[in-house]
Amino acid sequence: MKKWIYLVSLSLIWGSSFILIKKALIGLTPVQLGSLRIIFSSIIIFAFAWNTLKIISKKEWKWIIISAFLGSFFPAFLFAFAETEIDSSIASVLNSLVPLNTVIIGAIVFKIASSKKQIIGVFVGFIGTYLLIDRGMHLNPDQNYLYAGLVILCSFLYGFNVNIIKKYLNDVPAVTIAAGHFSVIFIPAIIIFSLSDFKSDQIYDPDTIKSIGYVLILSTFGTALAKVLFNKLVQMSTAVFASSVTYSLLIVSLFWGILDGELFSFNQLMATILIVLGVLLSSRKPRQSLD
Repeated sequence: MKKWIYLVSLSLIWGSSFILIKKALIGLTPVQLGSLRIIFSSIIIFAFAWNTLKIISKKEWKWIIISAFLGSFFPAFLFAFAETEIDSSIASVLNSLVPLNTVIIGAIVFKIASSKKQIIGVFVGFIGTYLLIDRGMHLNPDQNYLYAGLVILCSFLYGFNVNIIKKYLNDVPAVTIAAGHFSVIFIPAIIIFSLSDFKSDQIYDPDTIKSIGYVLILSTFGTALAKVLFNKLVQMSTAVFASSVTYSLLIVSLFWGILDGELFSFNQLMATILIVLGVLLSSRKPRQSLD
């Protein structure tokens, strides 16, 4: 029963992240949102994981730095910019391409073997992506769907990051990796925020206060708490069961989007199902031949 409680909790937390970004953009610019998200997350993670940094070797720090920018730094800003033009529900669906792009990058860059089902899954997933964006452009002609490319770019960055962690940081605890990431990008985030034209009198603006509150919630639950819950879920269940959160969070994010007045058509739902089908196929490991 515990594993189902953790799965539902993670789905609620990660599924709510996209609407929190949307709401935070009311009083903050994408640059301010992205940098504050990193700053808040860094402080929270440092509070309970700073002392674990000493176990990272010199050789591993190189990959920690690369992984930090690919998996944490750039996505924080890219998602914020994307949601200035596209709905939060669309961003969440496109984010589910991460497992699919992980397979593509693993095959092309890291020379990891792919099965026929995985290749079919990649094609099915991208057909679904094209249909989702195409239907979205017709349903919301006032939105610039070129910004959907920023979310797709994030999914590739996450794909690179997963492969790097798997190949070069597999023996480093997940909490230590997270602490290493934010120790690398904490100072750059502070510098960017200081250059973001945030005025001191903005702190008295109700919209700004609310937006900062949304970012704080996003950082506390969507980053720190979610990391702990996901690690426990993996330990008490299987990797396959734990990864199913990728699909269950879609239900939550779509619910929040529709509740907030976002339009989501039946054709887009079919495209979403195609993407999920493609991800499921591409996530299947190729069978090992027996000698």
